[in-house]
Amino acid sequence: MWAFYIRRFRDFILTASKEIACMSQILADLKAKKPLVHCITNYVAMNISANVVLAAGASPAMIHTPEEAADFAKIVGGLTINIGTVSPAWFEGMKLAAMAANEVSVPWVLDPVAHFATPYRANVAQELLALKPTILRGNASEIIGLSGQVSAARGVDATDPVEAAEAGAIELAQAHSIIVVVTGKSDFVTDGSRIARISGGSPMMPCITAMGCSLTCLMGGFAAVAPPMEAAATALALFAEAGNVAASKAKGPGSFQPLFLDALHNISPEMLLQSERVEWH
Repeated sequence: MWAFYIRRFRDFILTASKEIACMSQILADLKAKKPLVHCITNYVAMNISANVVLAAGASPAMIHTPEEAADFAKIVGGLTINIGTVSPAWFEGMKLAAMAANEVSVPWVLDPVAHFATPYRANVAQELLALKPTILRGNASEIIGLSGQVSAARGVDATDPVEAAEAGAIELAQAHSIIVVVTGKSDFVTDGSRIARISGGSPMMPCITAMGCSLTCLMGGFAAVAPPMEAAATALALFAEAGNVAASKAKGPGSFQPLFLDALHNISPEMLLQSERVEWH
């Protein structure tokens, strides 16, 4: 009996070690390949998102117009779509970019910001979800809402705990054959069967606008160089590690932001290899 449990524990340790080593290699690949990431994000998030992607080692392009979104989506490594300040013209560009990405197998990430706030936003999110993103990333309230449950959201802020969204995330992943990411005080990633939980970060991160939006853009960069579930987990682990490093030196949100960018830039694959922030199940 004890031999069985010892073997199970040994297998768990070996699997976890392989996944951590894989994430370290993914970060090395991002820095080496510097993939071009097509970021359709909101007005508020453009500057910080571009800087986050650059600091980590990828190359951002902030393009959203319908006239060029589809053409550009076909020449990049990854695409990200954030509906934070969506308008009819932007929505058209988003759909065209997503369809073009699907045509040439470019991975793309959907961030359904506050989709529950108005009927228009809800329709936008549902239409984009129907186009089958590679990765769906949202806070707990956004994922709960998309899974058909009632969330306790307030504007763009999540008021539900990550744990409350886990069952809905698994259902969405299975129904749409996608990776679903729930972010919050801890993070949850699933493909419908496998699960990864990521801890870390800093309480100061929600005090800075567009941190989640910039994470979505960074996730698109990692999806350009790795399988989507591993890409998502690596982006989250790097974000958490950078948040922890920045918080150790920051005096408040104002000093945290530049320190966070410095940390993203300076964290090496070897440092990520030593991180114990991810649990795989």
